[in-house]
Amino acid sequence: MSRSPRAVVVGAGMIGAVHAAAVRAVGGTLRGVVASTPERSARVAKEWDVPTRYPDFEAVLADDSVEVVHICTPNAHHVRQTEAALAAGKHVICEKPLATSAADAERLHRLADRAGLVLAVPFVYRYHPLVREIRDRRLNGEFGAWQLVHGSYLQDWMLSESTVSWRVDPDAGGPSRAFADIGSHWCDLVEWVAGVRFTEVTARVGTTIATRPAGTGAGFGAAGQGAPAGEGPVPRVPVRTEDVATVLLRTADGVLGTLTVSQVSAGRKNRLWFELDGASGSAVFDQENPETAWLGAQDGARVLVRDPNHGSPEQRRLSRLPAGHAQGYADCFNAFVADTYAAIDGGAPEGLPTGADGARSARLVEAVLRSAASLTWTNVETATSQETIV
Repeated sequence: MSRSPRAVVVGAGMIGAVHAAAVRAVGGTLRGVVASTPERSARVAKEWDVPTRYPDFEAVLADDSVEVVHICTPNAHHVRQTEAALAAGKHVICEKPLATSAADAERLHRLADRAGLVLAVPFVYRYHPLVREIRDRRLNGEFGAWQLVHGSYLQDWMLSESTVSWRVDPDAGGPSRAFADIGSHWCDLVEWVAGVRFTEVTARVGTTIATRPAGTGAGFGAAGQGAPAGEGPVPRVPVRTEDVATVLLRTADGVLGTLTVSQVSAGRKNRLWFELDGASGSAVFDQENPETAWLGAQDGARVLVRDPNHGSPEQRRLSRLPAGHAQGYADCFNAFVADTYAAIDGGAPEGLPTGADGARSARLVEAVLRSAASLTWTNVETATSQETIV
């Protein structure tokens, strides 16, 4: 970046705080924050030490000094807020899902394109240095033709039947929870790293906890647990979104893939894991252990360690710390925001996930839900705009 973009974060939950920290970490100017009420906005603005007090989202749109809006609100608000920010001439970073329907996500992507504005979606696992290393080796032909792709994304934050979260309610979070929330990350990452497109899916989804306490609660990482002290029992309501999903996928080239998704796997905090098996070699990445990658060959295997002095240019670029000094999720998020701001400044950073990727993800979510309802192989509908895989 050649300057310091002025940004506002809309939404003050866990992920909003991550966005705010990233804005400052990469040299942006955090102008303000908008929370759920004017009173909470003022309180969070004080806590985050931001200079401008915005009473509401409309005040942000009216402020010509704001260049970038980070949308970190519950999923049901993304379309309206992203569309309004683009109409006001603001660049947007919108948390995924970009929209809870593929049609809306595609429309937002097109709006940003027509306006010449950056619309980015935080598929930030692309920014692990060793993810870039595996992708570079694929581009150089190291693995050969893919034989199989497989993996899982497992969490346990919804394991307790007392956990409360707005994500459980399809009116707030959308018709899919576990797959849309984390399965979407796995699909984006594997498609981008392996250079494939999943064209068909057959899926099953399951709800393992039939009822949960009524209420909105918190998001991932800070979910509410039961009723506050001194209050009576909280009414329970039926859960209408999935806790688990299993998906069989097929690429345009006929390669099969499998994916297991769960938010109720005890002890798995955030385990995004994939294996790519090629005719000449295999690669494994585990997000809970991101400093190493496993590379397999027919005559043996080895563990690759992140090292800014070796490997692909992108691995070196994103390796901010010396080898042996662990990097993690926050470093990925900072790098993603830095690349978004570089794109706003006219750059073309490699691998920046944009509105096109958000629309792609929404189509995959819809295909999984259609397949789970029909119990059949289901086509993933393609975009009306051209997509390119590299």
